[in-house]
Amino acid sequence: MKKTCAEFRRWPNKALTLLGMSGVGKTALGRILPKDKWFHYSGDYRIGTRYLNEPIRDFIKSKAMHMEFFRDLFRRDLIYIRNNISVDNLGILSLFLGKIGNPDLGGLSVDEFKRRQKLFRAAEVQAMRDVDEFRIKSRRIYGYPNFLNDAGGSICELGDQECWNLLSRKTVVLYLKADDDMEQTLIARARAHPKPLYYDEQFLSRHLAEFLAVRRLESAAQINPDDFVQWVFPELIKHRKPQYRRLAERHGHTIDAKRILELRDEADFIDLVCDAANGA
Repeated sequence: MKKTCAEFRRWPNKALTLLGMSGVGKTALGRILPKDKWFHYSGDYRIGTRYLNEPIRDFIKSKAMHMEFFRDLFRRDLIYIRNNISVDNLGILSLFLGKIGNPDLGGLSVDEFKRRQKLFRAAEVQAMRDVDEFRIKSRRIYGYPNFLNDAGGSICELGDQECWNLLSRKTVVLYLKADDDMEQTLIARARAHPKPLYYDEQFLSRHLAEFLAVRRLESAAQINPDDFVQWVFPELIKHRKPQYRRLAERHGHTIDAKRILELRDEADFIDLVCDAANGA
């Protein structure tokens, strides 16, 4: 949904979807907005607590079943597993996604990695289709006038037209665009702390084959899991940038992500959205 500055200011129940790579400031922006006026919907939190809750528990249980003590307890139904996921702590979701590579180093086979990637993609589509339900519920039940959808960095890969039709009808889409300096910061962060990520399957297959050729490896089982994530991340940024741009051009507005650091309060944020709507 596109709105002029005047329309956005007058909008009594603002609803926004934030786009951008992980680390550009989407969650930080959520913290600036008043907690009593803005409902913060985290796509990743919804994925982990609703749509991947059981696969994550099964994953943890399968690890525990390798230990005789826990295997006996599970078989006798004496213990159970509960995921402890919060908006600020999504580590177990990353652990489930995993990384391709040497199993002795914690890596996953290509087939298992792709299986989990497909589960994640299906879960993300469902979580984004839930946005309007939560937009309505957050106001009707909890009394929040405004709604913020903090979408994951991989939302640009969804390719689900029904999902995008819904998001573009019910929310203003804001793309937090990283400049070259911020991109280099994100790359440096990924190299220092390589995190599991979602990849489009064609992108993954193409770059995995290239990585194996460059490193002269015969199979993915020889990969150091962190090495592939560190190597492929700059390519992932290049791959996603035009997708974010097209989505913003079609459905909303673009904001310079660095300006998030300058915001002091909600009024500053409203001014920033107005600048984006005016093309400033």
